[in-house]
Amino acid sequence: MNEPPDNFANASDFPDDAAPFGNCTDEKIPLKRHYLPVIYSIIFLVGFPGNAVAISTYIFRMRPWKGSTVILLNLACTDLLYLSSFPFLIHYYASSENWVFGDIMCKFIRFSFHFNLYSSILFLTCFSVFRYLVILHPLSCFSVHRTRWAVVACAVVWIISLVAVIPMTFLITSTTGTNGSTCLDLTSSDDLPTIKWYNLILTAMTFCLPLVIVTLCYTMIIYTLTQGPHNHSCLKQKARRLAILLLLAFYVCFLPFHILRVIRIESRLLSISCSAENQIHEAYIVSRPLAALNTFGNLLLYVVVSDNFQRALCSMVRCDAGGDLERAKKPSYSNNP
Repeated sequence: MNEPPDNFANASDFPDDAAPFGNCTDEKIPLKRHYLPVIYSIIFLVGFPGNAVAISTYIFRMRPWKGSTVILLNLACTDLLYLSSFPFLIHYYASSENWVFGDIMCKFIRFSFHFNLYSSILFLTCFSVFRYLVILHPLSCFSVHRTRWAVVACAVVWIISLVAVIPMTFLITSTTGTNGSTCLDLTSSDDLPTIKWYNLILTAMTFCLPLVIVTLCYTMIIYTLTQGPHNHSCLKQKARRLAILLLLAFYVCFLPFHILRVIRIESRLLSISCSAENQIHEAYIVSRPLAALNTFGNLLLYVVVSDNFQRALCSMVRCDAGGDLERAKKPSYSNNP
């Protein structure tokens, strides 16, 4: 019997890089264990107490509230809730993606992560529109300063975020294997065709549209501030710095995350090698904490946007320090004859 030609060798003789194309989702990415827990821990340790202090300052030291104060208070609240999901994710990735909190908690943490992320984006968009109206149309839009308009806008943001992210609870999957349970994120879950279209709609409505609005608002603000006399005054320079800070948040923190999430999902649908898919996956992993770094920018925003916040924060710190000093003095008084 004739031997088969050499060029029809067994497929198993080929190296791994030339293996048949397929889904590489089940492969462990070492970057998740060594990168995500460290960066998420740093963001949590700075952002969580920072936002807690900001919320306390707004509630106890800045009454009565203005429209911008209401928006920033809601932004601080959603950032605090966003960061509350980090300890679970830190534990998950540090333990080699072994989820020990159950399926319901898996869906809740993934939902909370994305719900508060998009709430933060939408609150920043509301704040940008508010700044645009106040700077460019101060007289005709005087009613925007009223608190009730800010309350309505914030309520709409919470509702939009809820409606936009609820489908994620049905798409995110958790799996149980020999090495324990995993809590997959949106891009690694199973129903890829549905996930693809849901992700495109979610990205277009809750990121691309806000990105366009924020870009237009701050482009007009920067252009207007460069015109006319006194364009180097302190107030105009402060407004320009604020505009640049918000634009950096969208283009440096949010944009890479959303672009790479789309590419990551597409890479799982296309016939590409596992090495190429893993490289895309690694790039997406690197971009995820970038979106969370926006919480640092928001802490700067609270300080930059209002001198009242700076004074209220200093007042609260001095008050607490004074209280500690008084408590320290009391024992010395009681020991006197």
